[in-house]
Amino acid sequence: MLVDYARITIKSGKGGDGHVSFRREKYVPDGGPNGGDGGRGGNVVFVADRNMNTLVDYRHKRKFAAQPGEEGGKNNKHGANGEDLILKVPQGTLIRDYQTGKVIHDMSDSEEPFVILTGGRGGKGNQHYATPTMQAPKYAQPGGEARELEVILEIKSIADVGLVGFPNVGKSTFLSRVTNAKPKIANYHFTTLDPNLGVVDLEEDGFVIADIPGLIEGASDGAGLGHEFLKHIERCKVLLHLVDAAGTEGRDPVEDIRTINGELSKYNDILSKKKQVIAANKMDLIFEEEEREQILKRLSEIDPEIRVFPISAATGEGTRDLLYYLKDLVKAAGDEDSVFESEFDVKDYYSKVIEPFTVEKVEDGVYSVEGPRIERMLGYTNLESEKGFLFFQNFMREQGILEELKSIGISEGDTVRIYGHEFDYYED
Repeated sequence: MLVDYARITIKSGKGGDGHVSFRREKYVPDGGPNGGDGGRGGNVVFVADRNMNTLVDYRHKRKFAAQPGEEGGKNNKHGANGEDLILKVPQGTLIRDYQTGKVIHDMSDSEEPFVILTGGRGGKGNQHYATPTMQAPKYAQPGGEARELEVILEIKSIADVGLVGFPNVGKSTFLSRVTNAKPKIANYHFTTLDPNLGVVDLEEDGFVIADIPGLIEGASDGAGLGHEFLKHIERCKVLLHLVDAAGTEGRDPVEDIRTINGELSKYNDILSKKKQVIAANKMDLIFEEEEREQILKRLSEIDPEIRVFPISAATGEGTRDLLYYLKDLVKAAGDEDSVFESEFDVKDYYSKVIEPFTVEKVEDGVYSVEGPRIERMLGYTNLESEKGFLFFQNFMREQGILEELKSIGISEGDTVRIYGHEFDYYED
């Protein structure tokens, strides 16, 4: 089974906390601080693997986390860095942000590893906070927080030619004749569920064809798993419409072309503007020359710029000329539109994320401030030292907390409560 979509949660490693310790040696009663730094948390890294063709590894397991960094130790011992988490995906996989649907990275443009989440930095040990006036700091820096993101992994078939058409027009027969693919061939009145890829080998060159199922009326609205399969042809350079020219099941091939082009336009304007070719299949079943000419004329009138080839997938009639024409179109298209540009910068996103805090008046002259980052800051700040208190005051100012207190009416001499601590408020 082709698993071409996965929704997973990824998380980088938290940085190791800095350590608080002091030298304890014989004849050295007042040893200085020697707490070591914490290790860096592991990154989350995506790697494109040419040997993979599905996302089955992400079908049952949905959460992935890199290793956290180790805490620093005494005697200036540095904590070990957390191991990076390497996630392998098929080449051609798109990574999207789940919340916005925007493209984070396209894993088809190179084989270079892509670091999507960086691990938290290691916290500094208490040795870094020693000063002439504070020779025994009893606090260290906590490790940087891990970063977490919910993403969508999505395979977009890397094919040169997208083969589109209604069920039962002979796509599987055509693909098996002109490529090395071996699709199941039968008289199905429903759409095949898996896209088939095949390589066309010509004398000096070749190209890849993808048989794209799901293109029935209403596909752009999700009918027939349309959304699941329309995305496969966004990277194709040329679209090959295969129609049943003989109308063996009572369908009008001209209406089929118009219906499919309508679905392509509704789903994505880019798809409707791609180079197109029409293959009028099952010509071997049209015995009257006048009838053959009439159907080819009608198909040619759909769009003068779209070339029509009369073929028979069953006998091979006309397929050689069609393949060489497709090869020239693929070559002329080059690598244009083959890579999706990034729309979502994870680093920029996290640089703008500010953890929430609450500032409220609890009674006359008394205000309360709370928030996760504020609580963590109190945990490693020595408020009894002048340096530590100034450090915390600057933090309150930078986070906009002091400004928020002013906006709700705090006055000089009022009390500010922060997680068990009480401070008198005075203007700078």
